[in-house]
Amino acid sequence: MTVSSIYEIDLNQTTANYTPLTPLSFLERTAAIYPDHVSIVHGAKHFTWSQTYARSRRLASALAGRGIGPGDTVAIMGSNTPETYESAFGPAMIGAVVNMLNVRLDAATIAFILNHGETKLLITDTEFSATVRDTLAKLGRDIIVIDVDDSENRVDGERLGEKDYEAFLDEGNPNFARSLPDNEWQAISLNYTSGTTGDPKGVVYHHRGAYLNALSNAIGWNMGHHPVYLWTLPMFHCNGWCFPWTIAAVAGTNVCLRRVNATNIYDAIAELGVTHFCGAPIVLNFVINASEDEKRDFDHTVNVMTAAAPPPAATLEEMHRQGFNVTHVYGLTETYGPAVMCAWHREWDDLAIGEQIAKKCRQGVKYHVLQGLTVMDPETMTPVPNDGETMGEVMFKGNIVMKGYLKNAETTEQSFAGGWFHSGDLGVIEPDGYLRLKDRSKDIIISGGENISSIEVEGMLYEHPAVLAAAVVAKPDNNWGETPCAFVELKESAGNVDEREIIDFCHDNLAHYKAPRNVVFGPLPKTSTGKIQKFKLREAAKKI
Repeated sequence: MTVSSIYEIDLNQTTANYTPLTPLSFLERTAAIYPDHVSIVHGAKHFTWSQTYARSRRLASALAGRGIGPGDTVAIMGSNTPETYESAFGPAMIGAVVNMLNVRLDAATIAFILNHGETKLLITDTEFSATVRDTLAKLGRDIIVIDVDDSENRVDGERLGEKDYEAFLDEGNPNFARSLPDNEWQAISLNYTSGTTGDPKGVVYHHRGAYLNALSNAIGWNMGHHPVYLWTLPMFHCNGWCFPWTIAAVAGTNVCLRRVNATNIYDAIAELGVTHFCGAPIVLNFVINASEDEKRDFDHTVNVMTAAAPPPAATLEEMHRQGFNVTHVYGLTETYGPAVMCAWHREWDDLAIGEQIAKKCRQGVKYHVLQGLTVMDPETMTPVPNDGETMGEVMFKGNIVMKGYLKNAETTEQSFAGGWFHSGDLGVIEPDGYLRLKDRSKDIIISGGENISSIEVEGMLYEHPAVLAAAVVAKPDNNWGETPCAFVELKESAGNVDEREIIDFCHDNLAHYKAPRNVVFGPLPKTSTGKIQKFKLREAAKKI
């Protein structure tokens, strides 16, 4: 016989004492309390929080008027603009799911994503019309297309849709009665991995995880109230690491940045008082390598969050000297972006700068809302000792781990084996409990914050008629973090083949960022069984 606790008797969950968590509540609250505070700055455009809330409701209403409803996918091919920001809220208000597309992908990959996610409506910026035109031709079905004709776009493009975004919003009602999810487990967004093993995998986020990670961003980074956030990070990257929802929660100001360069970053800091921005190491290098003409004076500390490959110590040191406080984070698409942070201790401020940087280069400790972070032997599921030497696989558990992979039950089950999410990354736990990554399984290359599969690039190299054998590894790069470096054995009949020809071949057949930046010709080191010894190639790449 089951005996109920006294705390379970007549203490029921009702609509009065329980509401599913959703980041939509952040936007509604901020619009009510700070209606006239600036929500978005984009060139000459300025919106307030009441306007952003109304525009997001108009978007939701217009989508509903086109038959979009709960569980339907709305895709966005956009830059960091108000339209993309509003798309983090509008579709969710009617129970739909937003899929922010990586604008660097090729048409074939985007067509796969749109079909796999069963997209019903695509909002697309005219800058990307060439790729989108090819995508629509490959799609094999008709979908609704809406154009974003951004006033800040300096690239010629054509309209492909039936009308532009502003005209589409005119179909909607600014007082539309948005709905909140019945269950916080309901999907809010779909993000695709970069196809590290074949086709991209669709990672599904839920409202609860988006809500919690948005708050954890603010708490862990000490963002305070009314921060001014510069969008140097692509909004398509893990839903902008959940920062669209974070900035709504803290009633901040979003400064959109269509072109990420040193001049625009410094201008935004000096003229708009930017307090925070995120990005891969390449963004840090824009800052520290800016010319005197590009730099601007400012009198406040700017907080910078960086992820992907650890930035070089010299980069972190120079950022520190120039008035930027850098926080290193780590995560994956499957963990809503950053889920691990190099939490700072005040006593470390007294260390020599070199010692401070050594600590900042580590990935760190779990986010406030992440239940579990560990490094284990993936075979035995035994945690490694905190000795800073014993390697294992980094694993996650908790509310900011994805729902799973869309239409991929087998891979989802494998990824969650043993009750933990298996990241595929290898690391150690140091004596103070901080995580440090050591290597990546599956030979993933992280360039400018984007994952590149060495297997995919190698497959393309093998399609070149002169290539006998090929291997691709990561080459450290001060701007991009890492870039692909190809080692190629040519056929005896190859004739005169040079580095430029191989790179151009890859450019013609892959998204440009996936193409090797360096090509080295010669015999590949192999084991007695013929397996290429990539660890030797990684060492060689470091010396190039």
